[in-house]
Amino acid sequence: MNSTAGPFAGTTRLDAGRRAWELDALAGAPSVDLLVIGGGVTGAGVALDAASRGLRTVLVEARDLAFGTSRWSSKLVHGGLRYLASGRVGVARESAVERGVLMTRTAPHLVRPLPQLVPLLPGLLRRGQASLVRAGFVAGDALRLSAGTPAAVLPRMRRVDAARARQLVPGVRTAGLAGALVAHDGQLVDDARLVVALARTAAQYGATVLTGVRAEQVTGGSARLTDTRTGQSLTLGARAVVNATGVWAGEVDASIRLRPSRGTHLVVDAAALGHPAAALTVPVPGSTSRFVFALPQQLGRVAIGLTDEDAPGPIPDEPQPTDTEIGFLLDTVNAALETALTRADVRGAYAGLRPLIDTGDGATADLSRQHAVLESPSGVITVVGGKLTTYRRMAEDAVDTAVRLRGLSARGCWTARLPLVGAPAHGDSRPVAAGEVPASLLARHGGAAREVLAAGEARPVAQGIDVTRAEIAYAVTHEGALDADDVLHRRTRIGLVAEDAERARAAVEEIVGEALAGCERA
Repeated sequence: MNSTAGPFAGTTRLDAGRRAWELDALAGAPSVDLLVIGGGVTGAGVALDAASRGLRTVLVEARDLAFGTSRWSSKLVHGGLRYLASGRVGVARESAVERGVLMTRTAPHLVRPLPQLVPLLPGLLRRGQASLVRAGFVAGDALRLSAGTPAAVLPRMRRVDAARARQLVPGVRTAGLAGALVAHDGQLVDDARLVVALARTAAQYGATVLTGVRAEQVTGGSARLTDTRTGQSLTLGARAVVNATGVWAGEVDASIRLRPSRGTHLVVDAAALGHPAAALTVPVPGSTSRFVFALPQQLGRVAIGLTDEDAPGPIPDEPQPTDTEIGFLLDTVNAALETALTRADVRGAYAGLRPLIDTGDGATADLSRQHAVLESPSGVITVVGGKLTTYRRMAEDAVDTAVRLRGLSARGCWTARLPLVGAPAHGDSRPVAAGEVPASLLARHGGAAREVLAAGEARPVAQGIDVTRAEIAYAVTHEGALDADDVLHRRTRIGLVAEDAERARAAVEEIVGEALAGCERA
């Protein structure tokens, strides 16, 4: 392990004290093998890949881990069925393989099998469309088999009767319901939690992970780094620089041309759909490969998404759903519901931007989700495109490119068998008995759940919100959160519903303040 983390060497702990120590250490020795810019899933994946190969690695993120697109996904770890339907076999197989890696080796504690239910309703499926969906599900099962993912992890496709369909999605329309087709995919309990786990595991292998640090004047061999909290700056030399900033990639490397696509989700109470156990999957009118999903989520919510709309112009920090997109999602999902949802049922909404490579004309839904690793005239290596499911392969390709172009000495990639913090095979994980900790805490932290609970109280941070006070403290002492917003919006997803955030804010601010004070004393 190649680490310069001093007293933090070999630990997964990220906190304000480690951040300050590592900034000071960089100022004293401002040269590394690899600088990664961007703290989303791809950047964190690159940092883990590089550090685990023995490269001295620094990751900088101007805001916070998972601040951008990585926290705005559907949280699906999917096998690429949609890409198979459009003939993109390579992308589909890559997705299926990477889904299997996540679910069986690297992060099985964060991913669960999710039934996806397509109701057989009159008027919902056009003539012959049910057969197409069934054929697609069969092809998806073939992909699962070819990727080596066992049926014990992802059950085979099947048809169920109307009674079973209503058990899985109680809110489905019953008039004319002739059953449903059910297939399984993977679902993350939380996309932002995956990013945090990647960053912490990278830190364990010696990476320096710095949030609130902006990279400017970036070249292929250096960058000016500024601590956004203090204003202090240093120039860091690096044998290779990887730009993993997603939709902001063009701001770091002017040679990159992207065509962002906006994906919008609505957040409603699970009770509005009868607390579904499956994702209601509704075909988009006029399309053979696009669906709107009503996806069960943590905290008693359902996310309804998603759209695929051009998003030209400046890149906002937090993209906003449009009124048209909200109406489209409600209209589409209501076609399969017994009781229609209205705008009054929408508790929250969010949108993320896909960093699609600009290939010319055509709708964004038709642009390839294949990733690319590009070297700019300045020498910056940019990794762009792709999707959350294939982050690990994107990271591997980016580090392989850096090693080849810059002559770095590194071992081969082994992240396909490297368990993340909290995974059962991770060295710091401990088996947790049923009932020992709250079930929701176990779902979010896996084998680290007992350690989380040791950080504070098991009682909820606010009434009706099943996030414990211990998780708030742990976000600061172990997961790099530096303020209440980091906790509300990224270490937990309380912030997806504004009313929840306001109810919890006072308690969160109190716990965060106490935890930060403890980190400073330590």
